[in-house]
Amino acid sequence: MFTDPIADYLTRIRNASSAGHRVVEIPASKVKKEITKILFDQGYILSYKFEDAETQGNIKIALKYDKITKEPVIRKIERISKPGLRKYTGVETLPRVLNGLGIAIVSTSHGVMTSKQARQENVGGEVLCYVY
Repeated sequence: MFTDPIADYLTRIRNASSAGHRVVEIPASKVKKEITKILFDQGYILSYKFEDAETQGNIKIALKYDKITKEPVIRKIERISKPGLRKYTGVETLPRVLNGLGIAIVSTSHGVMTSKQARQENVGGEVLCYVY
C-alpha cells in the first residue's frame, strides 16, 4: 500500500517521461483526476483518458514531447507538501514557479487548482507540487 498516492502519481509520470514512454497508466482517485486535468489544461500532457472500473479505475496519460528535440515537456515535477510535513500557504504568499514559467498546484477549499487561479479566487491552501 502506498503511503502517499500523489507522490506515487508524480513519480510514475516522472519515470515514464524520462524513459521516453508515450503512455503511462496510473490508478485513479479524485485528486489525481483533478491534477491530470490541470496538467492537460496547462499544456504539460498531450491527452488523458479516465477508465472507470467498478472499484477504482485507471487514468491513461499520453505524455507530451518536443517535436524537434524529443525531450519531455515536463522538465521537472516535484512534490512539495508531504505526509510528514504539510506545506500550507496563504493567498499573499502563494508560490510563483520559475517566475511564472512553471505552475504550482494547490489544494484549496475551492478544489485543486494552480496558484495563479488560487490568487484570482483569493484563497490559499496546501501546495501539492511544482511542475515546469
